[in-house]
Amino acid sequence: MSALFLSELKLSHFRSHKSVNISCDGRPIAIFGSNGAGKTNILEAISMLSPGRGLRRAKADEIARAPEHVGWKVSGVLHSLGQIHEVETRAEHGANRAVFIGEKTAPQVALGRVARVVWLIPAMDRLWLEGAEGRRRFLDRITLSFEPKHAEVSVAYEKAMRERNRLLKDMVRDAMWYKALEDQMAEAGAAIISNRSNALARLQQAMDSAQTAFPTAELSIDGDLIDGKASLLNALETSRPQDLRAGRTLVGPHRVDMLAIYKAKNIEAKQCSTGEQKALLLSLILANARALSEDFGAPPIMLLDEVAAHLDADRRAALYDEICALKAQAWMTGTGAELFEELGGRAQHFEVSDAEDGSVVNHV
Repeated sequence: MSALFLSELKLSHFRSHKSVNISCDGRPIAIFGSNGAGKTNILEAISMLSPGRGLRRAKADEIARAPEHVGWKVSGVLHSLGQIHEVETRAEHGANRAVFIGEKTAPQVALGRVARVVWLIPAMDRLWLEGAEGRRRFLDRITLSFEPKHAEVSVAYEKAMRERNRLLKDMVRDAMWYKALEDQMAEAGAAIISNRSNALARLQQAMDSAQTAFPTAELSIDGDLIDGKASLLNALETSRPQDLRAGRTLVGPHRVDMLAIYKAKNIEAKQCSTGEQKALLLSLILANARALSEDFGAPPIMLLDEVAAHLDADRRAALYDEICALKAQAWMTGTGAELFEELGGRAQHFEVSDAEDGSVVNHV
């Protein structure tokens, strides 16, 4: 099987990091240091080498290191399916984010053609307890890992829906004003529904077929599962009177939810313990990685922030074993070196410390 990994990562004026250069190989990477030292910032930087706004969903002008605010840059040497790519993303002060592959400008979606990146961060720990929006975002991130163009159809759908909602709030009743917007929403929305359905089916298959130490789930999408452009267009037209009263669009893929049943106990994920919910999230990310390993041809780069939280020593060791068996370059953070003892020489270890002139990263 081919490999996918970064052999070099450079950060310039990114969050707490004024200048960082990390050289590594395809093994997992354990990053430890005190809270606030800048560990998560490294993972966020790598996440910017994939389509979208990264694991913090930050705007380009929110990332630059203070107080300089001179813009930021993330670059790396990416080994992907037997080829080597120089990749870079940056934003000058006040400018939009730009992407370069091999020194040529490229759209963000092009990053998804050369690399696949998945992540799990502490903010996701409450995924099953909070509103449906967070679970849709989680599902869309998984979907994007399988289909990089999912980002484009999602943006197209949201843009058309904002315009439609503006008409609804203004109580515009002339159907001609809605026709083009609803056609755009129906086309993009049908693609979103199809992409999500395919991704969830692939995830379920990977989860069901694996021998794993982590719990499995029965996954489903809850809501009006409208199939195809024509059906969605009809639903939008039919719902227009109700939408006018509400002042917003009440049907479409932006209204669904992702559900998970914890198989071992046959209960909803939201009713599980904190530890069970964390283990279930890890199981989903591992299943995502296994499926991508088959579909893309190499396991994805994995970003696991504070991965040891809520895991006992046995479960932690099982996670490391699965990552190593997958042969994935997983970038993992934790507060202490002892959290990664089970990895030993199977991983590279880096310590991040806070300094007056920016965070410092040392190989140990």
